[in-house]
Amino acid sequence: MTGTQEFERVLDGSDKSVASFEHQDVSLIKRAQHFLHSTPAAVPLIVLVLAIIIFGATIGGRFFSSYTLTLILQQIAIVGILGAAQTLVILTAGIDLSIGVIMVISAVIMGNVAITYGIPTPIAVIGGLLVGGLCGLLNGFLVAYMKLPPFIVTLGTWNIVMATNFIYSANETIRDTDVDEQAPLLHLFAMSFKAGTAVLTLGVIAMVLLVLVLWYVLNHTAWGRHVYAVGDDPEAAKLSGIQTKKVLLTVYTISGVIAAFAAWVSIGRNGSISPSSAVTDYNLQAITATVIGGISLFGGRGSILGTLFGAMIVGVVSMGLNMLGADPQWKVLLTGVLIIAAVAIDQWIRKVSV
Repeated sequence: MTGTQEFERVLDGSDKSVASFEHQDVSLIKRAQHFLHSTPAAVPLIVLVLAIIIFGATIGGRFFSSYTLTLILQQIAIVGILGAAQTLVILTAGIDLSIGVIMVISAVIMGNVAITYGIPTPIAVIGGLLVGGLCGLLNGFLVAYMKLPPFIVTLGTWNIVMATNFIYSANETIRDTDVDEQAPLLHLFAMSFKAGTAVLTLGVIAMVLLVLVLWYVLNHTAWGRHVYAVGDDPEAAKLSGIQTKKVLLTVYTISGVIAAFAAWVSIGRNGSISPSSAVTDYNLQAITATVIGGISLFGGRGSILGTLFGAMIVGVVSMGLNMLGADPQWKVLLTGVLIIAAVAIDQWIRKVSV
């Protein structure tokens, strides 16, 4: 009892101050850095709003018309869908250079199966989606299981798929009228409807719905969290029990299926089915939308909503310069500036201490 009383007397005489840390005011720049780190879609959204304001002030009321704004959405529908597919791959710290030609060969398969072979259009569409999925599966297998660099793998499959596309199709274009007469379902996403004074196509609706579904999956499912974890640190993800190979395989496969879906939308947008569109820079357009949209090329960071904003930024800049009668090369120049600025901002944001 006496020992306890002596102990209590010692405690009563001890220092009762608590350890404290010197408070440091966080600068406005640091706060902005933290905000942008936690909200990756904020930068492209701010740039998009500024671009709309600048072109609107320069051009006037014509730019803010519902016709102009909905036309921009129609023009970016294909790139927006391809950008969504590219986003999944880049989030895993990879890249898919074959995504554009996968779209083209899927469209060629759909058209030939439905029109040349006379097979029911729904089966033709499913066949095109399967081809896209198989191309993505091949990419995923080589990256995940053969441990080959994504850049090299997809550069190789880009050439393989493009050559296969020309050999299979004999570079013959399927005309718009033939599609209308024999397989009108392929023009499904060309259908339009009015929403007030705006005219929207099913292709635009499909793009928006796809992005929203992928946003939910990436942010509210275990698979989505695994995608971010694999991109951020694959070794740590593997040690935490995530099956990184399966995640990579599914990401590339889904990316291929989305590219094939973009093929269906592109048929509605373009009317005809041309194998020669494989030489179009769809790959670069999709990567551009993704990078400008704030998706980190180092993987593990970014929001798919930012990709949609990135595609819209390119669309707004393109439309604004066309309405101003500017040289088309200005669009190329400004796009290059935006890409470099987006990567620089991403590097700056990544330095934030979390």
